[in-house]
Amino acid sequence: MLTAKDVGGMMAMMPAFATDEAADIKARNTVSIPRLHAGLDRMVRDGANVISTTGSFGECHALLPDEFAVIANESAAVMKQRVPLFVGVTAPNARETYERMKVVAQTKADGVLIGIPYYFPSSQANALRFIQDMAKEFPKLNMLLYHNPVLHNVTLQVELFSEFVKIPQIVGMKDGHREPMTLIKLDEICRGKISIMVNQLQIIPYKSLGAAGFWSIDSWMGPWPFFALRDAVARGDEAGAKKIMLDIAPPGTVKADLAWRETASKIAIRYEIG
Repeated sequence: MLTAKDVGGMMAMMPAFATDEAADIKARNTVSIPRLHAGLDRMVRDGANVISTTGSFGECHALLPDEFAVIANESAAVMKQRVPLFVGVTAPNARETYERMKVVAQTKADGVLIGIPYYFPSSQANALRFIQDMAKEFPKLNMLLYHNPVLHNVTLQVELFSEFVKIPQIVGMKDGHREPMTLIKLDEICRGKISIMVNQLQIIPYKSLGAAGFWSIDSWMGPWPFFALRDAVARGDEAGAKKIMLDIAPPGTVKADLAWRETASKIAIRYEIG
């Protein structure tokens, strides 16, 4: 099993590596295995610290069951446990998450990226029970909490983490929606037990507030600026890290709309990977 110490640095949030025909509503096998193998192997060899699949950027909401199984199995086969791999299992309802976790449990993936079922907003009590139930059912799967209030219709409050830290499988959280004071409070509870991974453009100043590292979808367009950011943070070069963040930040001051932001990134990745 992993520990919080194994989750940090730069986490690459993987796209689903679609075939050219994936936009066709009649398409049934939309995962390009050659692209997945080439892209994922290259990312690991280049130096990513953690890989997560099938989040929103990885089409967790759009994959058919067989396509999800392809990504889970092929990703684990490529990774060969070189760095931690978390396969995303977030779904509209708990039963679908459970079925996806059964698939992941049959692979050599290290664990799951797990968000709260999102079709109807969850209460805090239901969110806690959901995670507890899944941890009990799959005691050998590490868990990386997927906190995305915008898409999952629930904000995991700080108070829940006093219970989450009692679940040994939870080793990290993919976040990006916390104010500084909230992160400080989370770090007080989670330090050494649950590593908090923030957005690439939050690592300064959030590293000093307790963040273990950052996640990135843009790294698949070419990871070297993000490795440079990771390394600057690791050696304490805050000025250098800030300069890199300014270089990689999207132009303008308006927050990017995910309706086009993720699509634009995927188009660029298509040209990078081929």
